[in-house]
Amino acid sequence: MKKLLYISVTLSVLGILLFSCSTKKDTFINRNWHSVTTKYNVLFNGKVAFEEGREALMNAYIDNYWEILPVERMEVLDDLTLPGQGGKNPNFKKAEEKAVKAIQKHSMDIKGRQRNPQMDEAYLLLGKARYFDQRFIPALEAFNYTIGEYPNSDKINQAKIWREKTHLRLENEEFAIANLKRLLKFEELEDQEYADANAVLGQAYINLKHKDSAVQVMKRAAASTKIREEQGRYNYIIGQLFNDLGYKDSANIAFDKVIDLNRKSPRVYMINAEIQKLRNVDLDTANKEEFFEKLTDLAEDRENRPFLDKIYRQLAEYHLAQDSLELAEEYFNKSLRKVRTDRYLKSLDYENIAALRFDEANYKAAGKYYDSTLLNLEKNTRKFRRIEKKRANLDDVIAYEDVAKVNDSILQLVNFSEEERTAYFQKYIDELKAAEEEQKKLEEEKQAIVDNEFASSRDNKGPRNGSDEFYFYNQTTVAYGKNEFRKKWGDRALEDNWRLSDKNTIKKTDNAVAGAAGKDAATKDIYAVAFYTDKIPTDEKVIDSIGKERNFAYYQLGLIYKEKFKEYELAAKRLERLLENNPEEKLILPSKYNLYKIYVLLEQPNKAEQWKNDILNNHGSSRYAQILRNPQEVIASDENSPESLYAKTYKKFVAQEFEAALNDAEKYIRQFTGEQIVPKFEMLKATIIGRLDGYTAYKDALNYVALNYPNDEEGKRAQQLVTTSLPKIANKTPMNDDKSTSFKIIYAFQKNETEAMEALEKTINQMIEDKNYNSLSLSRDVYDRSQHFVVVHGFKTKLAAITVEDMLETTKAYNVEKENVIMSSENYQTIQIHKNLEEIK
Repeated sequence: MKKLLYISVTLSVLGILLFSCSTKKDTFINRNWHSVTTKYNVLFNGKVAFEEGREALMNAYIDNYWEILPVERMEVLDDLTLPGQGGKNPNFKKAEEKAVKAIQKHSMDIKGRQRNPQMDEAYLLLGKARYFDQRFIPALEAFNYTIGEYPNSDKINQAKIWREKTHLRLENEEFAIANLKRLLKFEELEDQEYADANAVLGQAYINLKHKDSAVQVMKRAAASTKIREEQGRYNYIIGQLFNDLGYKDSANIAFDKVIDLNRKSPRVYMINAEIQKLRNVDLDTANKEEFFEKLTDLAEDRENRPFLDKIYRQLAEYHLAQDSLELAEEYFNKSLRKVRTDRYLKSLDYENIAALRFDEANYKAAGKYYDSTLLNLEKNTRKFRRIEKKRANLDDVIAYEDVAKVNDSILQLVNFSEEERTAYFQKYIDELKAAEEEQKKLEEEKQAIVDNEFASSRDNKGPRNGSDEFYFYNQTTVAYGKNEFRKKWGDRALEDNWRLSDKNTIKKTDNAVAGAAGKDAATKDIYAVAFYTDKIPTDEKVIDSIGKERNFAYYQLGLIYKEKFKEYELAAKRLERLLENNPEEKLILPSKYNLYKIYVLLEQPNKAEQWKNDILNNHGSSRYAQILRNPQEVIASDENSPESLYAKTYKKFVAQEFEAALNDAEKYIRQFTGEQIVPKFEMLKATIIGRLDGYTAYKDALNYVALNYPNDEEGKRAQQLVTTSLPKIANKTPMNDDKSTSFKIIYAFQKNETEAMEALEKTINQMIEDKNYNSLSLSRDVYDRSQHFVVVHGFKTKLAAITVEDMLETTKAYNVEKENVIMSSENYQTIQIHKNLEEIK
């Protein structure tokens, strides 16, 4: 009986369950069974996976507190996933699968009406999972479907907010702002929904750089949210926005709100808020002792250990502002040792140390620190390009400073008397000997310590406590053992059976012995005064060349410091040092004018007036003097300014008046020697030479520009052309006509055969008009200094060119008897580059 009852009940339950599984029958049991199953089974598991994925995503995201924080902590990758592609995060993939399963198996769409009240949440979860998996277009589809199909859902406002978040990721900020404003104005929102909508609106304004508008909506978001983490983040963003707008007092009020949250919000917000407040302090008017005490308290607080990198940097900036450079560098290095994930902070620390090395004139060390700065910056950013350019300029500084230093030293020795040279080098030799004796003494003391410790360890036999007594744990005994091994066995190769008799030691060859003897001889020489004095140049031409090279280096350093680094005091020192060295005439006037400009920038009117009067009194007829007398008139109306003359010369070049342009360029190079326009004329001259004389001459001209103007943009461009572009056009072998789709007919004339060229052009133009060959065109091109071409362009095949050529020769109306060449466009380019027309023919 019991068994029969059990079977009956079981079958009844199974029947009810089976009957209730139908999604096509609108019954009370069906609706509730699918609703409950969806909510507490499928969607529950999906939401759990979603929250795990979201938490992992947020924890993995590293905020950059040096920029305005994003409202939402999520890193968006550049490669957006398109519809049909798989997801990236397994948790979001699982959440999406659960949402899809809920829709596919539990949707009760009966007669156009959804009977399962959980379907809106399923579609919302689907959109959110896709959103965090960075598949924004599919996510947008899910949110739009939710809004369109479930307008009465209690989740409708959330769906609208998520839709606008997705629009922001797709860079549709204006559309998102319009929709969010409508939502905030016409819908009744719960507090958290109101906070979320304002936060998303704030992000839209931030994206569009409307910071004042962003502040207002972020304030509403911070006041409405009950989530402490969001309160801390939103108020911190408000403080950042106020800082960017220049309202430091308002920014500090926002940062105080973050600090007041204390442990209720993540501590990272509080510490960064403290640091931002300190950065807003004006040290010129603030109580410096109180400021320093506050920073010290932050550094000593054990809870702040994870944030010591930022705190130490702030201490470094404080000491830097007080001109305590050693302390500043110490704290920059401390910050570097503590920083873990903040690469931008590393770049700032390295940049500051690089600047300190630069100010000390230790340019090589500065270059290394700038290299480290670049390694920690994102490429293709404005700051990366600025530092990269500064680093490139530093190479020039290093090279020129080395030249100036070495040549100054050589010229100083040249000017010494014989007695002064002897005394100078004898002092150097004495210092060298003393240093060698000191080194030898240190090595003997070190060896004595090794011998004593080894003897002690050998005498004390038996087991000892502590692992340090093991032979190979003691570096001293290891060093001694290696030495004893070499004495007994020699330098043997590290290989099997090294003790066998046929395994010879690595012996020094005769050459090695001879080399050692030579080294001993050289060592003896370095202690002789003559070893040094004999190397001092005596030839006047060599000495003069060294002086010119030194002077040019000083001039270039002055310009680099002035134009590239804005280091005006350094620039003035280098240019004044140049003028003390009796430089060439072409460097004197530009140096004086640059010194005048530098002292104007340094707001030192007395020195500026001194150099101005020097130019007016000693160089009164120069263009610099004209500029100083009436700068506005000269700049506004002088048609003979370097810039105007360059423009005129370039127009002649474009018009193929190459020889006239070349003559002008050479004239103006001489006229404006020492001015910044000269490298531009030199580059134009090189280009003209290439058009007239061909590849080899062009290469030589570019090398001249690269070698003589390495610091200017033209010099660098010339070097780049020599390195990368010229090799690509070096081949002058003609191309097979079968591979070409463009041909020309070329008629060669001597350049003075102007009338003959004009007559031929008239005849060909008449033919083109008669035959309606609109695809053909005519040009007159310069070939070299003696020949010009009349060229017919526009033939797609060689046969077409031959047909037209034959028609021009045989038709009585044209009767063109001039010899010509038919060639492909590629080969025409080759002959213009290499001037090898005869070879091609």
